[in-house]
Amino acid sequence: MIKISILGCGWLGLPLAKALIKKGNSVNGSTTSEDKLSILKDARINPFLVILSEVEGNFESDGISENIDSFLAESEILIIDIPPKLRTVDPSSEKKVFVEKIKNLIPFIEKSTIQKVLFVSSTSVYGDDNGLVTEETIPNPDTESGKQLVLAEKLLQENQNFETTILRFGGLIGEVRHPVKFLAGKENIENPDAPVNLIHQNDCIGIIEAIINQSNWNEVFNAVAPFHPSRKDYYTQKATQMNLILPKFISEKSNIKKVISNEKIETVLSYKFKLNEY
Repeated sequence: MIKISILGCGWLGLPLAKALIKKGNSVNGSTTSEDKLSILKDARINPFLVILSEVEGNFESDGISENIDSFLAESEILIIDIPPKLRTVDPSSEKKVFVEKIKNLIPFIEKSTIQKVLFVSSTSVYGDDNGLVTEETIPNPDTESGKQLVLAEKLLQENQNFETTILRFGGLIGEVRHPVKFLAGKENIENPDAPVNLIHQNDCIGIIEAIINQSNWNEVFNAVAPFHPSRKDYYTQKATQMNLILPKFISEKSNIKKVISNEKIETVLSYKFKLNEY
């Protein structure tokens, strides 16, 4: 049995925690909502209210500092699965809110029993450069969230007190989450020929379990399914299957040809994707 702490029991973190517990592990799970503590407890997750602050030393308010220490206590592995949530942040601001939160978290990790960190990141760190993207491709983000993810990755990777694996997911689908629901009925959608780079929730969980089981630390993995139909073909097909209004794409050719390679996932982890779920 391994004791694991999951920072962020949301859309992915909660079912991940349940899967890890089912395999015989002990899991501490965090949430920023008091109302969700009972949900975690009912799932046999040890529940903790943890709210990260971008202000140095601000963890002391409301006993949050004590919560973080208890949340990390006796755990060997920490999984960080919290989104940047930067939609309301002024891109011109020099303040890197998400980066500061990770920076303020690190001292708590350093003084804890945590030996391994798995940081859930995104393939958005690569921007929309054309061509095949591998783990050797230098990140070149064109969004504020992508830029802050790269900085947060670097902070964790460079720390010598624990080993960090970076897991960059493509577009997330599964459960009630599917981008076609946001595209249904919309018109003049750009980049119809751009390839999709998606990852199902169940594959997200399976890959994380494989990393833990095989002790693949100090690594970077791009995690997307090994199929890349065009946006127009894929979302038209999905809208038809779900009885949604078909999205309408503009006829102009796409200038985005980015394909995220998953070769390292398949070779290093010997992971087999659940393609029937896409």
